[in-house]
Amino acid sequence: MAQPQTPLISSVPPSRTERRAAFVTAALLLVVFLSVLPFANVRLERLDVFLPIVATILFLTDLISATFLYAHFAILRTWPLRLLAGGYLFCALIIIPYALTFPGAFAPNGLFNAGLQTSPWLFTVWHMALPTTIIVYAIAWHFTPQRVVRGSVATAITADVCIVAAAVCVITWFLTAHENVVPRLIVTETDPAVFVTFVSAFMMMVAIAALLFIWFSQRSVLDLSLLIVALAWLFSSILVNLVDTRFDVAWYSNRVFAVVSDSLVLLVLLAESTMLYAGLALSALARQSERDSRLISMNVVSAAMAHEIRQPLTAIASNAGAGLNWINKVPPDLGRARRAYERIISDIDRVNEVIQSIRDIFSGSERPKTPINTNQIIRETVALTREETESRKIAIELDLNETIPTVLGHQGQLRQVLLNLVGNAIEAMRHTNGRSRLLRIKSEPDERGGIAVFVEDNGTGIAPENTERIFDVFFTTRSDGMGVGLAVCRSIVEAHGGTLSVARTGNEGSVFRITLPQSQHLETEASPTRVRTQDVR
Repeated sequence: MAQPQTPLISSVPPSRTERRAAFVTAALLLVVFLSVLPFANVRLERLDVFLPIVATILFLTDLISATFLYAHFAILRTWPLRLLAGGYLFCALIIIPYALTFPGAFAPNGLFNAGLQTSPWLFTVWHMALPTTIIVYAIAWHFTPQRVVRGSVATAITADVCIVAAAVCVITWFLTAHENVVPRLIVTETDPAVFVTFVSAFMMMVAIAALLFIWFSQRSVLDLSLLIVALAWLFSSILVNLVDTRFDVAWYSNRVFAVVSDSLVLLVLLAESTMLYAGLALSALARQSERDSRLISMNVVSAAMAHEIRQPLTAIASNAGAGLNWINKVPPDLGRARRAYERIISDIDRVNEVIQSIRDIFSGSERPKTPINTNQIIRETVALTREETESRKIAIELDLNETIPTVLGHQGQLRQVLLNLVGNAIEAMRHTNGRSRLLRIKSEPDERGGIAVFVEDNGTGIAPENTERIFDVFFTTRSDGMGVGLAVCRSIVEAHGGTLSVARTGNEGSVFRITLPQSQHLETEASPTRVRTQDVR
């Protein structure tokens, strides 16, 4: 079974920046180590509180590191990670009896009725545990890189905790109850025995082996951090060999290097967890934003459909009622009824055209464009709205320039734009009293060789602060408005290579201005067919 590809430090190769950071860290450790060497045998004041503090820090860092590593193991389920996590767990637990049995830390002679050799041997076991773990980890990656742990992860971790805890208890019991059978490492509470030289030399050899093993097998960011840990542990082992008596500079420095080395992997794991959490949070926000965007797009589509087909549906209902009235008349007026039903068929075609137009806008589909006579579309729009303008007593004034060039586009879409603008003008003049209601539509060539169409009313007008927002999606100044009509209109006009703008006309009314390029200009320079929808989504 292949190892899954994940962005975890236990599987991702180190970058150049991370290698440089590791080199800088190693250089700093070397500088500190060399700075300590001249003062290694300087005797310092005995601080009994020092060891409990250091032991607490070591316990917490190793335990948290083991927790993070077991979390990686739960994802990748590889044996090397399980062994490394178990090693860190062992280091965390073995430091407890070492601190409790150290003379003067919690009791004058240590707890558990410990002998003089108990604490030094527990220190030796602890000090060799981490480099040994690194060696086992490197060997496991070499021989079983793809082998995964079968079965339940929780069961495997529980078994590891039980085995490690039992091993720590057995070692502590043996070194406490039978400390007289092990070689002597110290002769007094402060003076080491001769055998300690061999033990410290063996510690150095194990640390060097760990450094070499991880150096030749490094493959990930975790391995790079373990390389620095092995280096720091080597410096710590050398300081153990230089200890002349307890509580000298070498003795204190050894514990400080142990804290630093144990903290390196934890810091890397914490940094990775922070970045992963940040990435997860950003990913969740992106998904939420995408869902919101899709919801808005769906709302825009549905609102645009409702907005655009409302007028032809109203006309269909009106013509159907009129047709029934002409049929029910005695005698029936079949000629007028026929004309009413012909208008219904025409309105149904308009509905189909509107639906297809909205689909084209929001799907970005391409449809062929044809040359269009804009004045003809204006006249068709006026004819379609004549019944409503007459019922509202609105006078229509057409000022059409017959010399304007043709434009290339979709006739149905441009008709919908004009129907929207005329419908808005009619609505704006609904509450106009005390003066005549006038709708003026004008066409003329524009300064760039295209055409300009003006739809002007003398209604309530648009407030200056709303001039720029009037084309925003879902912005409306009407209590029953949907706020999508003008946004769709601008999108259609811009898709045809033109512009749509609005301005006030003195103290009342407003004028909308449409500009469109002529056919030849659009064919050679404008993007020909794709409808842009970013303004209405």
